[in-house]
Amino acid sequence: MIELYYWPTPNGHKITLFLEEAGLDYRIHPVDISAGDQFKPDFLAFSPNNRMPAIIDTTPADGGEPIRVFESGAILLYLGEKTGQFLPTDVRGKKTVTEWLMWQMGGLGPMAGQNHHFGVYAPEKLPYAITRYVNETNRLYGVLDRQLEGRTFIAGEHYSVADMAAYPWVVPWQRQQQNLDDFANLKRWFHTIQARPATVRAYARGEALSQNRASVTEEGKKILFGQTSASVQKKN
Repeated sequence: MIELYYWPTPNGHKITLFLEEAGLDYRIHPVDISAGDQFKPDFLAFSPNNRMPAIIDTTPADGGEPIRVFESGAILLYLGEKTGQFLPTDVRGKKTVTEWLMWQMGGLGPMAGQNHHFGVYAPEKLPYAITRYVNETNRLYGVLDRQLEGRTFIAGEHYSVADMAAYPWVVPWQRQQQNLDDFANLKRWFHTIQARPATVRAYARGEALSQNRASVTEEGKKILFGQTSASVQKKN
C-alpha cells in the first residue's frame, strides 16, 4: 500500500498519474497547503521541505520497514524502480528519461510556478516579473515541442515518468499565457496523455478534493508565500 500525502496541484498530480497507471493500491491523505497542513509535525517528520507530495510505502521491495519518500521527482523514480514500469532499465533509456525528469524538476516546474505566482497570486502585478516568467515558460514549451518532434512521448515511443512529470505543468497552459496551437508536437502529446484512462481517473481524484476547497484566501496566501526558516524551525 502506498500512503500518499497529496493536494491537487501539478506536483501532486504527477504521483496519482503514476499510481493510476501502475494499478498500485494507494490511499490519499489530503495535505491542504493553503491551510498549513504541510507544517504539521507528523508530516514534517518525513517531508522535511514542508512540501507535498510525499509517500510512505508500507510494502517496500526489500520487505523491511516502511520507506518514506519526499520530492515528486524522487517519488516517480522510486515507484518506477519498485514496479519496473515507466522507467527503462537499459542504461541509455534510463539516462534519457532521467534527463527529462530533471529538466521538468529544474526548469518547467519552477518557471511555470513563478509564472503562476506573479501572474495570478502576487498582490502587486509587476510587469517585468510577469514578462520574464511568461517568456521563460514559452521557451520551455518550445524546448519540449522540439524534443517531441518525431516522438510519441518525451523519451521515445514509451510513456514514462518524464511525461508524467511534465504533463501536469502544461495542463494550466492558459493561466501561463501560452497557446498550445503554437506548439504542434506538444499539443498532440498533451491530448494523447489527456485521453489516457489513468489520467482521467487521476484528475478525478483531485477534483473530488478541489470541490470542497474554497478559493485561496489572503491568509492562505500568507501561509503559501510567506514562509521563512522560522516556518520549519519553530517548535510545535
